Amino acid sequence: MHIVQVDLATPGIRFKLSAPAGSQEVVRQTTLEYLSAEHAQVAINAHFFYPWPSREPESSLVGIAASEGRVFSAFEHPVQNYALVGDAPGINIDRGNHAAIVHRDAAAADGTQVAERVEVWTIVAGSAQIVTDGVVTVPAYQDAAHPGALLTPGGPGDFSNQHSWYEALAARTAIGLSRDRRTVTLFTVDARGGSEGMRVGEVAEMLRRDYDVWDALNLDGGGSTSMAMEDPATHVASIVNVSSDNPDGRSVGSSLAVFAPPRR
Repeated sequence: MHIVQVDLATPGIRFKLSAPAGSQEVVRQTTLEYLSAEHAQVAINAHFFYPWPSREPESSLVGIAASEGRVFSAFEHPVQNYALVGDAPGINIDRGNHAAIVHRDAAAADGTQVAERVEVWTIVAGSAQIVTDGVVTVPAYQDAAHPGALLTPGGPGDFSNQHSWYEALAARTAIGLSRDRRTVTLFTVDARGGSEGMRVGEVAEMLRRDYDVWDALNLDGGGSTSMAMEDPATHVASIVNVSSDNPDGRSVGSSLAVFAPPRR
């Protein structure tokens, strides 16, 4: 596992999401490529994206996304509803580093507005909110006992509450906020190099219990899971986790970069 906690009150801290590009929404690149191009200090992969599997570099993100105030991907009801909940909430970090969970404004037909009164600046979204107000909230599948559940049974794995997509052991990426909204936690766990990966519920419980995370989102995982970091002494950037895809990491739809002030 690799865990980075960012104190939002630190002067000079800044976040940036991959910017929109190409004829769809983004042009895929590895998290390491993004970190190096932006001269950031830490970066993780973020949104799910499609088409997948595909070698095409131009892709679309799943869910709400904003980069430097520009919303370029909307809340949506994805076809992968066996894993990704409809209108999944995001985490917004504004220019002043005030962070908050944001939800779709139902009054906006195009799905690009948030219900909360915040400055939309950097928004990351994933498959679901897995910690909510300090409680693990891994989504369930609709069945007789769970008629209002957020996931639809089926999909390529014939998923259900007895065989949940969220219960698979896999590499995982997550992002969380502390209760006071002053700390952002970035989390990755590998499924290579001696690690078996984790279930999403295990990730949620660990974040809640060990890292004081109050709200958290499950981001794209599996072969997409990537954390890149610049060595503070040598300034050499590298992938610090063991990718399930290839040694340099998968080309992903988006990455979230963190810029840290230099040490004095």
